[in-house]
Amino acid sequence: MKAILMNTPGNPEVLTLADVPEPTINKPTEVLIELKAAGVNPVDTKIRQRGTFYPEQKPTILGCDGAGIVVEVGTEVENFKIGDEVYFCAGGLGKQGTGNYAQYTVVESAFLAPKPKSLSFAEAAAVPLVLITAWESLYERANLQANQTVLIHAGAGGVGHIALQLAKIRGAKVATTVSSPDKERLVRQLGADYPIFYQQTDFVEAILHWTDGQGVDLVFDTLGGQVFFDSCRAVRFYGDIVTILEPDVKLGNFKVARDRNLRIGLELMLTPALKGLTAAQRHQAAILSQGSQWLDAGLLKIHLSQTFPLAEAARAHHCIETGSVMGKISLIC
Repeated sequence: MKAILMNTPGNPEVLTLADVPEPTINKPTEVLIELKAAGVNPVDTKIRQRGTFYPEQKPTILGCDGAGIVVEVGTEVENFKIGDEVYFCAGGLGKQGTGNYAQYTVVESAFLAPKPKSLSFAEAAAVPLVLITAWESLYERANLQANQTVLIHAGAGGVGHIALQLAKIRGAKVATTVSSPDKERLVRQLGADYPIFYQQTDFVEAILHWTDGQGVDLVFDTLGGQVFFDSCRAVRFYGDIVTILEPDVKLGNFKVARDRNLRIGLELMLTPALKGLTAAQRHQAAILSQGSQWLDAGLLKIHLSQTFPLAEAARAHHCIETGSVMGKISLIC
């Protein structure tokens, strides 16, 4: 089969197209999937730059997100059959025999969910990682409730545009930061109540004005760095801030958060895969199953801004690293 291989960390050009053996089922609970598309995420570019979580296992096939058709099932698989269309977040972190920048992959059946019928394979492959991240952050870390106020950073980005919609589904009022008129139009279409052009406006002052000086109930930080520490001033007393990046104490401290009695949530949706937490991976598959229903019902939308052929994975990485992508990018396998 054709696959994109990475033999050493580096720039996007280290990703090369090659012929490799088709993977095979090794456990009775696994399925073989003919991949039709693979999502491309910022974490893919970071792994490519810095190296994988399993540096001794080479070469690597990147790609956590995939969508395709079941072509073979293990003897103990009960919930899927040959011909089923599925989507999932599994593999792609450097472990041998995994990864979705390829034509075929093997996945534990418990980690799969039915592909949304209304979505193309390319659209479906763009969903899993960002949906799970946003869901766990808003619904589980912060327990977002109806009528609460939330600030979502980078609301036109991959995680952000899904988080915005999940917040609206829950009945929250949403402010979000954007950098261009095109991004403002997108977030308004998705339901944002208050887009903030952060390059022209101090987002903290804007939020305090929007909330009559109180601050929002929740900030969802998808950017990290100084943004995390600045955001603490935009949260009400006893409110929540959830970040998907590790706070860098070289850039600030937790004094404001402590003074305001903030609850800080840290979200890394890859933890179950990295630590072998099977029950948590099953839970993430359940999130995808619910998401599939909402996508088909029109309650949730994925914004797929661009697709690339599998052979042009390096171009897809270059595109993501510009930092200007709206929504998501997928590879057509």
